[in-house]
Amino acid sequence: MNTQEKPTILIVPGLRDHVADHWQTHLETKLSVARKVVSVPPLETDKLSCEARVEAVERTMRTIDGPVIVVAHSGGVVMLMHWAQKYAADIQGALLAAPPDFAAPLPPGYPALEVLEANGWLPMPSKILPFRSIVAASTNDPLASLGSVEQMARDWGSELVNVGAVGHLNPASGFGEWPQAEQFIQMLEH
Repeated sequence: MNTQEKPTILIVPGLRDHVADHWQTHLETKLSVARKVVSVPPLETDKLSCEARVEAVERTMRTIDGPVIVVAHSGGVVMLMHWAQKYAADIQGALLAAPPDFAAPLPPGYPALEVLEANGWLPMPSKILPFRSIVAASTNDPLASLGSVEQMARDWGSELVNVGAVGHLNPASGFGEWPQAEQFIQMLEH
């Protein structure tokens, strides 16, 4: 990589897509090199289709020249894992924040296992990634036990970082801004 060329930061949001006070939204606004995966057309009819979301990631990747650092959260981590099994790109690294355990029942308000399976999210990808990755794991995430996230990190060949009791790293858990994301991005840049 050209040392003067800054990687594009590609933000891959979770199942809820755009959330105004989410740390990813703040990051996108703050970083001049940030881009967000946008589903075209909007995922109103195929909202839970993993394939439609993977294709949105691929469409966005094809518009970026040069190296990419991906910042994925929750269901966006699973999207990226499915994408990585199907496509290749110049990815320098990925921050995988609060990956959910879609193979275990989720709390009320989230899709049931049968719905996730019917929409292509299962089985959870478990191949080693062909790029450097950091998994940011919470000790009290309602969407995944720490043990299941540790196993995902091992399967993907990712560096696991325990970020403490931060819930699901979303506005409901008190995250608005999450400055540590920028620190992880800097680690992936070097």
